[in-house]
Amino acid sequence: MQKDLKELPLRERKKLRTRQALVDTALELFTARDFAAVTLDEIVDAVEVSKRTFFRTFTSKEDVALAPEKELWAAYVTGIEARPLTGDHLLGAYKDTLFAALEQMTDGWEQRFLASRSLADRTPALAAHSLRHCSEVSADVVRISAEQLADASPGHIELRLLLDLMLAAWHCALEAWTSSDAARRDRAALVRHMHTAFAAIPAVAALAAQDS
Repeated sequence: MQKDLKELPLRERKKLRTRQALVDTALELFTARDFAAVTLDEIVDAVEVSKRTFFRTFTSKEDVALAPEKELWAAYVTGIEARPLTGDHLLGAYKDTLFAALEQMTDGWEQRFLASRSLADRTPALAAHSLRHCSEVSADVVRISAEQLADASPGHIELRLLLDLMLAAWHCALEAWTSSDAARRDRAALVRHMHTAFAAIPAVAALAAQDS
């Protein structure tokens, strides 16, 4: 179930509405003109908030431009922390947590995510920021998994490779989704692409086992 803002206290609802206005406005300006051409002053002026308000929520223009992506992975890390993990079903836990995180995103998240991803694809600074964020999230998930499973192996290689396999399937799903017709880029379509990509993982693992 997607987040229901009505369940939150008034102050939290106001903060989230301001945050959403900053994200929507920034993405609109970046898309219309180019990331580098838009100043922070223009964003806060358009939303009628101060820079101080902006920096209570975001650290930079890059941060607000990648907000949809970061929202998803923040929910993912929180979900991993809350889920009891076992070595026998770790890949399933990784996958199920991603589906759950996606379901938590607010209405319209997929359109914001597509706009953000398009910006990152054509803006090297954003692409680098996204890659760094992905690396940080991966490190957090591996650390949490290792702590829960009491994995003491050097570098937690197996945990890292398993997560990387899941993320590779996620990126395949994203590629299929973003390259489809615009009318088919809703959240339900993304979920279908994810199921298809994740279903291919056992066959990939079997191919790897043949070469071992």
